[in-house]
Amino acid sequence: MLVSFSAIHDTGPVWLARGKVRVMTTTIPYTPAVEDRTSSLPLRLMLAPAGTAPALLDGAWWPRSRDLTAELPALTAVLDPLWGRITHVTVNPTFWPVIPRKVPVDGHVVGVGWFTAEQDPHKLLLLSYSVGRWDLLVIPPETSPATAARLMTEAADPLGTLTASALMNEAEQRRIAEETELSLVSVWDSEGGHGAGLLTSRSPARAVIAQVPDATESI
Repeated sequence: MLVSFSAIHDTGPVWLARGKVRVMTTTIPYTPAVEDRTSSLPLRLMLAPAGTAPALLDGAWWPRSRDLTAELPALTAVLDPLWGRITHVTVNPTFWPVIPRKVPVDGHVVGVGWFTAEQDPHKLLLLSYSVGRWDLLVIPPETSPATAARLMTEAADPLGTLTASALMNEAEQRRIAEETELSLVSVWDSEGGHGAGLLTSRSPARAVIAQVPDATESI
């Protein structure tokens, strides 16, 4: 699946729609009930291709805040035409400080519920009359663009077998490994590692290089 990084870097209101993979450029046609900072910004969403076998996740959503009242209208404006009118959503309260009972969206109201042990804390569950249930990975607003792009691709993979929390745990482990590697390289550089590597093969830098773990993935 191709990823439109313009959707990640906010160069325009771009989103990937469920169905034959395509990139659509559109202005999301909705008027927020309450004027907010996020209303004029493009939605950050990636969905799995239609017609594929059901996976654990149907895609990923990268909101700009943890405010459901501000974030849900733009999401439902895109999903209503694709999945049928979204009537209810549920979240785990772990990462949502305020959970309203209802959120006004374009033309209707979405009911909001919550579960603790029953629902993955990194997942948003959506219900519609015509289609049924959908599950989206919720990428934390503070996530870096590179990490968010990778998480979106993984969550929208129709062959994916990881839960929302498992994907987030993998991303955190990658972040820790990359920061550790950068720290080791920084120490090596401060001790003249790169310069020493240009000397003869007897340079002690060879022993230092061997201590730097190989990066299994990079952003």
